[in-house]
Amino acid sequence: MSPTSSQRRHLAAGALAVTAALVAVTFQSGTASAVTSRDAAIARAKANVAHNAGTFGFGADQALQVKDVIIDADGTQHVRFDRTYRGLPVVGGDLVVHQDARGHFKASSSAAAHDAAVKSTVPAVPAQQSASRALQAAPGISDATSSPELVVWAADGTPRLAWRTTVAGAGRHGQPASQVVVTDASTGEQIESYSADEEATGTGHSEYTGDISIDTTAQSGGYALIDPVRGHSTRDAHNLSASSVKATSGTLVTDADNVWGDGKKFSTDRATAAVDAHANTAWTYDYYKNTFGRNGIKNDGKGATVFVHVGTNWDNAQWSDACFCMMTGDGNGTTDPEQVDLDTMGHEMTHGVTSATANLRYSGESGGLNESTSDIFGTMVEWYANNSVDTPDYLFSDQSTPPWLRRFDKPSLDGSSADCWSKTVGRLDVHNSSGVGNHWFYLASEGSGTKTINGVTYNSPTCNGSTVTGIGNQKVAKIWYRALTVYMTSTTTYKGARAAALSATADLYGATSAEYKAIAAAWSAVSVS
Repeated sequence: MSPTSSQRRHLAAGALAVTAALVAVTFQSGTASAVTSRDAAIARAKANVAHNAGTFGFGADQALQVKDVIIDADGTQHVRFDRTYRGLPVVGGDLVVHQDARGHFKASSSAAAHDAAVKSTVPAVPAQQSASRALQAAPGISDATSSPELVVWAADGTPRLAWRTTVAGAGRHGQPASQVVVTDASTGEQIESYSADEEATGTGHSEYTGDISIDTTAQSGGYALIDPVRGHSTRDAHNLSASSVKATSGTLVTDADNVWGDGKKFSTDRATAAVDAHANTAWTYDYYKNTFGRNGIKNDGKGATVFVHVGTNWDNAQWSDACFCMMTGDGNGTTDPEQVDLDTMGHEMTHGVTSATANLRYSGESGGLNESTSDIFGTMVEWYANNSVDTPDYLFSDQSTPPWLRRFDKPSLDGSSADCWSKTVGRLDVHNSSGVGNHWFYLASEGSGTKTINGVTYNSPTCNGSTVTGIGNQKVAKIWYRALTVYMTSTTTYKGARAAALSATADLYGATSAEYKAIAAAWSAVSVS
């Protein structure tokens, strides 16, 4: 599913000189002040793009589509747009307009595309031919359908007319599986192909999160797993193939006495997995709400649908934007339990947050940043919950994939991930190129060298032989969230991520602060300059 779920095995510094100590201001949805301020910011941003057309590469036949608006406490505005050319989406054409409280243009953040114009929007290769070739390029998907969409593809900076075809169907275990195949609409040449699925695969033996309180809703004859505070509901998919799951599939999990599950591993009580899924969704929602003022995955106050018991022998967890839902499989029944541990749930739902903001493309370095962002905030959900069974750490998925699936202090210990940036990082699987971002996050949070945290011993080296002093993961997460939601775009690379993080740090702490120096030093320590 296009950057909305992930496989568990798997601009320069100071360019935007925004004043320090800014925090985003959140308006209550529907208030007149929120609507007025948002509409005014959008109108001014559109005018600023038009007045600075050369800066944005904005010309005839182009249009802007509003995606997000962030207004800081001092009134500074950040308006994010997607771009179209003659009605066609421009892949890699997204941009952010930064303006002061009066709407005066300050700076910009732009994806790879500058000029979005192509000679013709009439394809020489017909849609049917593109769909057929895409099916051939995705042999591992059964019961597949192929849906071509005509786009201006400019993710590499050079616009050309292309077919972006999504091949969707079922994988080996009945899970949703899809592949995006991009072909030149003039020649039929394949430009790129990448998985649109981001699955979470575990080999757990998870102990989950122990005895906890969960928010339910009273109904006639009992209770239902509907969270009245956050709005999400938890449903039993009854092992329906995940490719067939819709928001209304399965049945709502209910109980007569409001006492759920039996706390056992590989439980025959189908409510046990639902308890963990329901509670960990709430923790993820609360983390974003209480830390960043984000009101739900899409910041629109809407809760997700959470499915347990999806597919047959499916060892995965997955977020889907299509149904705005979280899906978890039953594992293999012998060694792998259902994947509903804290950092996994936080990881997958963060893909929804990324999709709703920077929409980092799930390919190349931006794909690694997408995965790293989910690892980072999935881990921060674990630190936020501070559960006694799942003790906070920098070991991703240690509860369901002991001793761990990925680790932050030295990612290469998994045998595949990168500790340091190099010119070849973008060629790695996105779950391995994410190591650079994870390593940066650890160094910025805890620093280099050997140390023991919550009973776990870490030893994080630097790529340049430097010594790094951390500033704490809460500060770094705050910086990364602002970088993601304000400065990053769909084609941001690691170099761009450094610039985005430094701009965010300058906003929050000042360009001469100790935090700014620490963030810069941590990026240099993973060879990103």
